[in-house]
This record gives sequence, structure tokens and C-alpha cells, in this order.
Amino acid sequence: MTFDPLLFGEIDPPQRLLMGPGPVNAHPRVLRAMAADLLGQFDPEMTGYMNQVMALYRPVFGTQNHWTMLIDGTARAAIEASLVSLVAPGERVLVINFGRFGLLLTEILGRIGAVVETVDAPWGEVVPMEAIAAAIARTAPRVVAAVHGDTSTTMAQPLDGLGELCRAAGALSYVDATATLGGMAVETDRWGVDIVTGGLQKCLGGPSGSAPITISDAAAEHIFTRRHVERGIRRDDIADGAGQRIGSNYFDLAMIMDYWSDKRLNHHTEATSMLYAARECARVALGEGLDARFARHAAAGRAMTAGLRAMGLTVFGGDAHRMTNVTGVHIPGGVDGERVRTAMREHFEIEIGSAFGPLQGRIWRIGAMGYNAMKHKVLITLGALEACLMREGFALPPGAAVNAALEGWDA
Repeated sequence: MTFDPLLFGEIDPPQRLLMGPGPVNAHPRVLRAMAADLLGQFDPEMTGYMNQVMALYRPVFGTQNHWTMLIDGTARAAIEASLVSLVAPGERVLVINFGRFGLLLTEILGRIGAVVETVDAPWGEVVPMEAIAAAIARTAPRVVAAVHGDTSTTMAQPLDGLGELCRAAGALSYVDATATLGGMAVETDRWGVDIVTGGLQKCLGGPSGSAPITISDAAAEHIFTRRHVERGIRRDDIADGAGQRIGSNYFDLAMIMDYWSDKRLNHHTEATSMLYAARECARVALGEGLDARFARHAAAGRAMTAGLRAMGLTVFGGDAHRMTNVTGVHIPGGVDGERVRTAMREHFEIEIGSAFGPLQGRIWRIGAMGYNAMKHKVLITLGALEACLMREGFALPPGAAVNAALEGWDA
């Protein structure tokens, strides 16, 4: 079968307002940065930008860690790189599980060949620190892995004290902060955790495809014991470690760290345009000020929650541990949730999210993060949802949502 490639035309996507759990609309400054000219991977300008990225992301992660950099790939690339580089087959890992992305950690670890233990909470709740402490004492893990904010449940797991528990047990720790980095405080050093990873496509207001990561000295030392440089790029100044070889070449953090170090090991070709994007995401965040940025996300979350409740809808999960940037809301009885999502998209060019697993068909997930955590975007979304619900025959007080959101923003 033949086709005329000109029939496809130039890409011209609709200008949708992405108010789901991510991705969100990228900041225009980030998109402009991505249009800059490409450079060779060892050009001094390029390696200079790499060093700048390392410096820019340390405050974003709340850390002084030297090993703060990027993994080329979506947020999941950094998750997998962390786990495959920390954990050897047969080692025991404790996963703090309270949603879909805790289950993802168990999935990745199972493929690695780890012995996986979990300490669980129902979807919509978080795991108490005392339960985590008891699970660590019971299982004696080599690594403890957690998600900070799980967008599947819209809950944020408290992590104060986790690092201390892990160190006392001789365990390393990993945290997936994909959904919170740049929107809620991620305090790597204060938590005392060893590896934290993120993504650009949520609170940082960039495109998916580059994954920031920070690695403690203790985790780096362990990872370098597993270093095994591939034969075609071996050098006299880089020695293999005595430990078991990391089970992935692309996600081998030992070689990736050597690439980001002064050694500049030729592990892969850096995704130049994505590095530009990640650099600008951090510049935007730090230029705004992290405290101001966290306050803006909190205001957006308050406003969204207040508006949804003013419509007579029931917000999912407890307020005490709700993420500021994603709100779950029960689909009212008698309303077709997918018809409403379709109407939001077709009539208003607004996307809101559906749900996974036990919450599929039961809740919508509505985000307000990064470039979209703005008062007018929250108000537009609530007004559109109100109109779509009324068209479905759901009785609600017209205009109440927007008024409640305006009050909630300034509360």
C-alpha cells in the first residue's frame, strides 16, 4: 500500500487546556528554549549547560547532592534507572504502596528479580510512619521505595523521618516525586532519602521526555560498586566495581554519572532539546521562587476543591494528605463520566482525567499545576464542568463553583 506523505499535513494540534493529572501545558519559555540550535554532546557550551542543569536542580530537589542531573526519557526512565542500579536480583525491597504508582514500583522491582515486600494503605489514604517503621523492622530491606504524590489517588505520602528509619536499618531509600517536584516541597536532604526522581510534565511545566534525578553520596558509592563500563568505551581512568553488574545498559546510573562527571564517558548522546527544556523549567521555577510557587499550587488546589464542593460534588480522599496539584472528585450517580469528559474537550477544549484500577469510572482527576496552576484557568475549568454537568441533567447551583473558587484561592 502506498500513500502520499503530503496528505498528513503539518502538525497543528488543537490549543487544549490540559487540566488533568498530567501532562499539562508547557510554559512558553520552555517551548522557546527547545527551539534553540543543537550542539555536539561534548561541545564546551553543551557540557557547560549540563553543569548548569546540575546546579539549577539542587535547590529544586532541596539538596546539596553533587549527583543531581537528568535521565534521558520520561519520568519512568529515572524510576527504572534508580531501581535497577540500586537493587540486584534477590535483594529485598520494601515498597510503600498506596496507589497505582506504588504498584508500578513493585512491577519494576519484580522484573529486576528483587524480593518485594509492601506496606499498604487503601487508595485514598497514606501509610502511617509507624507502619513503615514496623515493616522495615519486619522485612530488613536493602532498599525502601516510596512515591511522594500518587496522582492515581491524589494523595501525598508524608516522608519526614523516612531517611532516619532507613539509615538505622542499613537500608538505602528511593522516592518517586514525579507528580510533586516543583509544585510541593521536595526536601531531599531534610527527609534524608538517597535518590529522588521527577519529571518535567507536571508541576515543572515542561514536556515529558527528561527526568531530573538527585543521588546521595551513599547511594552513589553503592552504585559505583556495580559499575561495569561497556567494552567499546573502556578507559584506563574508569575502573569497574566489584559488585554485581547493573542489569541495564541504558539505565546504568554508574555510567550515566560518569557521563555527567568531568570524565564525560561517552555513554549515550544527551537529548539536547530536552536538556534545554529541563534547564528552562528550573530557571522558571527558581525565578518565581519556590515558596511562592508552592503557595500558588496550594491556592489552585484550594480553589479547585472549594469549587467542586460548591457544585454539590464529593471530593475523593482525605483533606489532610491531599496533593495540592491534583484533585479527585466522585462522578455523581446517573452521570456518564466519559460523556462529560468528551463534552469538556469538544465544547471547551479542556481535558480532565479519568482514573485507574479500583477508581476507574468512579472519579475524575482534575489538575492545576505548573503553567496551569493559575486562578483564571481553575475558574474556566470549573465553569466548563458546571455547564457540562447541567447538560447531563445534574442539578447544581449555577455560578456557585466559580464564586467558591475565588474565595478559596485567597483563603
